[in-house]
Amino acid sequence: MNPKIASFLADYTPATPCLVVDVDQVELRYCELEAALPLARIYYAVKANPALPVLQRLVSLGSCFDSASWEEVALCLQAGADPSAISFGNTIKKASAIASAHAAGVSMFAFDSDEELEKLARHAPGARVYCRLLVENAGADWPLSRKFGTTVDHASALMLRARELGLDPYGLSFHVGSQQTDTAAYEAAISRAAMLFTDLAAAGLDIRMLNLGGGFPTRYRDDVPEIDQFAAAIGRAMTRHFGNALPEMVVEPGRFIVGDAGVVSSEVVLVSRRGLPGGGRDGVRWVYLDIGRFGGLAETEGEAIRYRIRTPHDGAAVGPVAIAGPTCDGADILYERSGYRLPLDLATGERVELLSTGAYVSTYCSTRFNGFAPLAEHYI
Repeated sequence: MNPKIASFLADYTPATPCLVVDVDQVELRYCELEAALPLARIYYAVKANPALPVLQRLVSLGSCFDSASWEEVALCLQAGADPSAISFGNTIKKASAIASAHAAGVSMFAFDSDEELEKLARHAPGARVYCRLLVENAGADWPLSRKFGTTVDHASALMLRARELGLDPYGLSFHVGSQQTDTAAYEAAISRAAMLFTDLAAAGLDIRMLNLGGGFPTRYRDDVPEIDQFAAAIGRAMTRHFGNALPEMVVEPGRFIVGDAGVVSSEVVLVSRRGLPGGGRDGVRWVYLDIGRFGGLAETEGEAIRYRIRTPHDGAAVGPVAIAGPTCDGADILYERSGYRLPLDLATGERVELLSTGAYVSTYCSTRFNGFAPLAEHYI
């Protein structure tokens, strides 16, 4: 909670639930990353928060953009981004989306399969393409390795095939998982990619870009390494494996750029204790908020992302709680096993804030599930 957001909430008391994002904080984080990794081009992962004020600020800072759909490409163009600064980074794209992006001037596309490569050759002829490798996601709170990426051997064959199809085999990419807390994950992935770089260069390919993906973490309940620690690990690995022949480097941060810039303001709908089956002793204390998994907090699935919670009674006596959302769905439970403790005086009708919620909240919000309106957004 920074003073700018706190002042906005105090002065305007907007209806809950709402997300308040400090766009100046977005700029600060972008500049921190730029300073830590001066040799890398930053492609902001639009999916983290595609709000126009965020995109416009990043355009003004010279950012590039990683888009997951034609709709995200169009948002970047609306915000003033040059098509040459946009990468279509989803490896799963409709043919119509590829064609629309290519017609708009986007020239850089990701793939990880034979079928996707064939689509790119048909609908984005001559485009720069990069193949996503499958790498370990150990250390990530939100792994991504099951759905995306391919093996080194398959990637080698795909890159050679890209040349045959008239595409530009531009580079390789990987993603070590979202909210990655282990700097060694990048070192291992760079080592894996570097071996393939060597093999492809020996085969005569002009491969010249390595996309390190995103994954840089935001601090939620637990401390995480600072961005300088990740940058140092990346620098060591790049120098060890590439020497002075460094390829172009790309990073695709999302959470790191916008996570700390946002706060969700929420109302406590109910605080209750329900007796356990058979009676005899009190059940756990449940705190129900007016935002839940379907209102934007989807990353609480499996209690993977554990947000800090600020209350009007911080500093007072606390006790264990289960925390849930307002819908009539039994899956709408945020935390039962993560050891949350909230003040005993917390009462129905009071407001609480969920901190570091600038990423992957507004875009996960459902459209009127149970009739609840989508999360309101304020960009200041």
